[in-house]
Amino acid sequence: MMIIVHGTIPIRPDCRDLALQLARRMADATRTELGCITYEFYVGLSDPNTLMLFQEWESMDALMGHFQTDHMEEFLQELPNVVSGEITTKRYAVQSMDEDETPAEEEVPPIIH
Repeated sequence: MMIIVHGTIPIRPDCRDLALQLARRMADATRTELGCITYEFYVGLSDPNTLMLFQEWESMDALMGHFQTDHMEEFLQELPNVVSGEITTKRYAVQSMDEDETPAEEEVPPIIH
């Protein structure tokens, strides 16, 4: 099973350069983590002051480990300085299915990002 996280982060126009710098630092550090498949920030086409975050993780344990890193702590400390509204995140557990497999339901604790 793979875990996918999608986030939307509205940023203050006057702090856009700082927000992009924070995002680059966070992405570079996170990509070195064990279990990280993809970790990318994108600028919204309809609103250049919205960052879209797309993450893929090998497992829930890998994602939980991500929240214990120093770079996550630093990112969360700096984020309020550049955010202009509500951050939204959605998490998906994805598994491949053979024709005769039934997906298993798994209760997963919420994550605040």
